Amino acid sequence: MKNIFLCRHGETEFNLKKIVQGHIDTDLTPKGIIQARLVAEKLKNFNIQKIYSSDLKRAYQTATIIADILNLHVEIDKRIREMHFGEYEGKPHSQIDKNIFQNWLDNPVKNPLPKQEDIYFFEKRLRKFLEDIINIEEENILVVGHGGSIHGFICIAYGFGFEKLWRFRHNNTGITLLQHINGNLNIKFINYSEHLDNLGD
Repeated sequence: MKNIFLCRHGETEFNLKKIVQGHIDTDLTPKGIIQARLVAEKLKNFNIQKIYSSDLKRAYQTATIIADILNLHVEIDKRIREMHFGEYEGKPHSQIDKNIFQNWLDNPVKNPLPKQEDIYFFEKRLRKFLEDIINIEEENILVVGHGGSIHGFICIAYGFGFEKLWRFRHNNTGITLLQHINGNLNIKFINYSEHLDNLGD
């Protein structure tokens, strides 16, 4: 059995200001740093053997905080990075056309954002990454990524098309556990966040 723990990055300045991030590099807030430390303490219970991170700063910062606490090395993989959101990157939510944005949330395959990353390429890179880590020796793996990439892995595990990409919720440093058993990929839990219960807003 292989356990694949998916962790979203900690809170960022853009999260706080409600600005679309995508491939834009943004720093963790002080709260985001605390979130990363708290999730690391929770992950001590799971004998994590290997950590992969998106190359984007917010994920890598989160991963290195976790790695320092777990005494592990971080391996960067660009395939885990967030989807590129095209013309909406760097825009405050208040400046985004609400109808276009809602249609995209409802079905990003049918209603892509202007100049966004091709969603089929996005799915392909996530699938290839997942196939690769399923075949490595380590049994307990942590993947530090983004809302979009984690939602993509959930869709793959459920057998959903990516038109359902945004049907899930994943908090900053929430944990989702995928289990690969006898050739089957299952979801044990989604967005576990109890380590954040006493953090407050």
